[in-house]
Amino acid sequence: MATALVTGATSGIGASYAKLLAKEGFDLVLVARDLSRLNAYAKELNKAYKIKVETLQADLTKPAQLSKVEKRLSSKAKPIDVLINNAGFGIKQSFADSDIKKEQELLDVLVTAPMRLTHAVLPQMLKRDSGVIVNVSSVASWIAGGTYSAAKSYLTVFSEYLNTELKRTNIKISALCPGFTRTEFHQRGKMRMTGLPNFMWLSSDQVVTKSWKDAKAGKAICIPGWQYLILSTIARVAPRPIVRKAGINVRRKQR
Repeated sequence: MATALVTGATSGIGASYAKLLAKEGFDLVLVARDLSRLNAYAKELNKAYKIKVETLQADLTKPAQLSKVEKRLSSKAKPIDVLINNAGFGIKQSFADSDIKKEQELLDVLVTAPMRLTHAVLPQMLKRDSGVIVNVSSVASWIAGGTYSAAKSYLTVFSEYLNTELKRTNIKISALCPGFTRTEFHQRGKMRMTGLPNFMWLSSDQVVTKSWKDAKAGKAICIPGWQYLILSTIARVAPRPIVRKAGINVRRKQR
């Protein structure tokens, strides 16, 4: 039986990915900070889909806890076939006003953790010449929207690089770059999103369905939703001064 590991697995895109993979018959390793939510969701998925579900409580800002997840990913006895690097959060304040500890944690979770977890799982995937890695990035990776955008830019380019590097193998690497998605992300970051029109919101299930299809097809980047396909195309081809100004405007509306 194939096994998938999902970080940030108890809500939003992570929870939707866990459910989709469970439906497809994967056993799961769910990673998150909240053990009670982890255990409750594991029980729910096990009951609904008759799969094995492991839980791994870990705060990815803590090196020792990140190492636990790395160890599980590098296991030869119980190999991981699919890795979904989903854990993440945003910071509402501008960089000049933010807490440097929070900025470091954002870098730890959005950049260091997916890089290290990918590095941990790849040797076993290369030995088997099979596997899928999805890095949950964002359309924000193409704008200048604070350190969140900067971190997601790393994740998008990192995924593009690996997708190209491993093109001759059967390992699929994809960056999922969603726009505004109905999850707990904005509430946790205390961001004001009341001014965003309804048609700009996507559901996490909708995002994940598109992502999984594109990942299996070997696509380096997945951008769910016609509205975000248009916006991301504009962001990539428009003059950078315009893109930078748009990024600042988006940031201001979230405060």
